[in-house]
Amino acid sequence: MNYQEALQWMDERQQFTIKLGLATTRTLLAQFGNPHKQLRIIHIAGTNGKGSVGATLLAILSAAGYRTGFYSSPHLSDFRERFRLNTTFITQERCADLITTLATGLPEGMQPTYFECATLLALLWFADQQTDAVILETGMGGRLDATNAVTPLLSIITDISLDHEQYLGSTITAIANEKAGIIKSEVPVIFSGRHRDALPVIMARCRQQNSPLYLYGQHFSGARSGEQTLTYQALTGRTHPRLPLPLQGDHQIVNTSLALAALELLDRHLPVTPDQWHTGLQQVHWSGRLERFSVVFSEKTVDILLDGAHNEAGVLALLRSVQQMHYQRLFLLWGNMSDKVLGPAYLELLDTAEMVVLTRPESPRSAEPLALFAELPIAVQQKTTCISSVEQAMIHLLERTAPGDLLCIAGSLYLVGHVRQQLLGDPV
Repeated sequence: MNYQEALQWMDERQQFTIKLGLATTRTLLAQFGNPHKQLRIIHIAGTNGKGSVGATLLAILSAAGYRTGFYSSPHLSDFRERFRLNTTFITQERCADLITTLATGLPEGMQPTYFECATLLALLWFADQQTDAVILETGMGGRLDATNAVTPLLSIITDISLDHEQYLGSTITAIANEKAGIIKSEVPVIFSGRHRDALPVIMARCRQQNSPLYLYGQHFSGARSGEQTLTYQALTGRTHPRLPLPLQGDHQIVNTSLALAALELLDRHLPVTPDQWHTGLQQVHWSGRLERFSVVFSEKTVDILLDGAHNEAGVLALLRSVQQMHYQRLFLLWGNMSDKVLGPAYLELLDTAEMVVLTRPESPRSAEPLALFAELPIAVQQKTTCISSVEQAMIHLLERTAPGDLLCIAGSLYLVGHVRQQLLGDPV
């Protein structure tokens, strides 16, 4: 298969939808030589912040000279974004080769999902590339996620909040139990620990597994020391002042601290100096997460803010960040998946905007704009327009902005990826 044929084969896996469980992944790994057993893996679960922690680890380990793989999901505009080695993506040719190998080597009658295939592809490629370290991000949950077929050097659990309730449970306790499933016997765990209902679940699982637990705010911490710097209080007790903090939003103080604590615990396997921390942190980039830039439209400059906020906790972080920004008027382009349950932060964000346009990201799971509109308070409806086409929705908003205004695009990473490609046209 060439690259486009390989992508088509992958897209056909979407028909098998979400299937939680490890049996298929374990069978596939065995079929293809158990590539994961050659890898030194850092496993990351959590509701929000997984990608930011992974991107931070990737940047620092790369700065230290390690061949570091990073498997993340979803992608914004290019399937290859899911598979990174230091600063590069897997090539189209190698991606097609591996998908062809997978497609022709499946046991008879087996129909793995899109995510199961992508996970195997990542592990095969990382083993082939002889990586020094691999950062593996769960797709959803943890206990039954395809990535959980591995045994890592270290497990990281970021903030836990409500999301994917139809699969993971309707309470924080239930969701935390799914995330806790990545905790393996005697493997150290780093946890943000900021939700009181999640903490007892993670602590109990660590006790059961005899896994050392390191908590943000108790064993290590971070604090903002400038607009783009933080002070990190290390596990060793040492203070690291004025470290670079290039990712926007106060929640990134926690995410960066989780990554730094992970590097401390991994020092025996992957030593990194404080100078390399500093160099790596300067290079952290994570597209579509409070990403701000300007474009020129009809001879005027328009400030753009892209954020993949798609659950209540993510929207709250976006809202808090927007409230700290300087702008004249806020214009909002919003589109989310139909399975999302949003609350007060979502309504407050819409209330803050001068104008709202509801659109439909390119995904079978996308909510219809008119359905979202029907759920809004009348006062918000009066300033809200429904435009299903993302391109037409963007033009509608761009035509109405003026210098000093801020145009925010949020609600779905599918939407953010579409708009980013439309505006910038470059890979992430």
